[in-house]
Amino acid sequence: MHSWRASGHFFVWLSLVAVAVIVAATVATFMWFDPLPPRVALMTTGPPGSDYAVLGARYQSILRRSGVELRLVPSAGGVENLQRLKDRRSRVSIGFAQGGLTSQAQSSNLESLGAMFFQPLWAFSRIPPGNKLQGLRGKRLSVGPLGSGTHALAMMLLRLNGLDEHIAQLEALPPDQASNALLRGDIEAAVMVSSWDSGTLHRLLASPDLSLLGFPRADAYVALYPYLSKLTLPAGVGSLALNSPPNDVTLLAPKASLLVRRDLHPAIQYLLLEAATQIHSGPNIFRQAERFPAAEPDDLPLSAEALQFYRSGTPFLQRYLPFWLAVLTSRLLVLLVPVLGVLFPLLHFGPALYRGLMQRRIYRLYGELKFIEAALEAGADTGDARARLQRLQARVSHMVMPGMYAPLLYHLRSHIELVEGRLQQGGRVSEGRRNA
Repeated sequence: MHSWRASGHFFVWLSLVAVAVIVAATVATFMWFDPLPPRVALMTTGPPGSDYAVLGARYQSILRRSGVELRLVPSAGGVENLQRLKDRRSRVSIGFAQGGLTSQAQSSNLESLGAMFFQPLWAFSRIPPGNKLQGLRGKRLSVGPLGSGTHALAMMLLRLNGLDEHIAQLEALPPDQASNALLRGDIEAAVMVSSWDSGTLHRLLASPDLSLLGFPRADAYVALYPYLSKLTLPAGVGSLALNSPPNDVTLLAPKASLLVRRDLHPAIQYLLLEAATQIHSGPNIFRQAERFPAAEPDDLPLSAEALQFYRSGTPFLQRYLPFWLAVLTSRLLVLLVPVLGVLFPLLHFGPALYRGLMQRRIYRLYGELKFIEAALEAGADTGDARARLQRLQARVSHMVMPGMYAPLLYHLRSHIELVEGRLQQGGRVSEGRRNA
């Protein structure tokens, strides 16, 4: 039997096993868990100057601080944003859309990061305010460009009130063009979905030639379409000097949600949620401070990361470390768990296993010595016994044992010498010495 060259052989073998475990755990971690987050992400926004375009630029600025480039892709609005998000070939993974435009069945590859802000529906008109929507029959009015959330919502409300392209002259103008046309008198009315912060909206509110149409049956709309909310615009809030509007106006408002593809990296989702908190948590006339972002899945379910964020906030490491360092640290921690799970028992039981192997080598040789003694007691040929003993002695003399196990080896050699001495005397090994 080939002897091991001291204890180093075993620990080399143990080290190779440990390295193999670490490599296997590393490969498994990178195969089974998410890869590192991308450094570039595409966000579909809206027409230039729209709420979505302005907010997209703010998100872009905040994510840039964490080393992530958010590229903005203009669009017609919420409907086109949804089309792009559902189309993997567009490479778009982030976008805004108002409530009521889709459902989980229609957009199964999308998830929501929550509701971000109200988008009231504004209907401005040059006709007397008392005529309401029915006064728009036969008139020219803008209902927003095709592909926008404004167009989809405006057409739905007009149809509910018996108005369509056959009864009114509908123009698909973007907000800025619709505002200019309305102020010049080229059209009689314009419908748009916009937040309170829009400059276009305040131009229209301040005009003495225009009236803001309200929705006195707002409760009925909300009951029929729960994604809508009922809001009140206070009298005079547009212009106290002109008392515009002259009375409180009841508005309808869907909520805009930030949508993402299901495969968007969790770390990027957390960055977006942190940015959303900075951008949307402030107050305005339609919301109190910290009303948004909110865990309100109007059309689509919240992502797992959004649910975790609304329950307990930003992940621990991202609170205290720079973004990329937090991501790498979390990956190392994930890797460390399976590695320690395998290495700890291996290192814990390795020395005991090694000790058992060393003792087993000695005990096997003791077993052979016992067979030689038994043969001598039974009257076997001493020449054969001497040859077997010499082979055993040669094996023992070539054995190299760690220092801590040397006493066992010396003890074995002394027993061999006892048997050898008895053979030289030509007698039997006494019972007492055989059991010594």
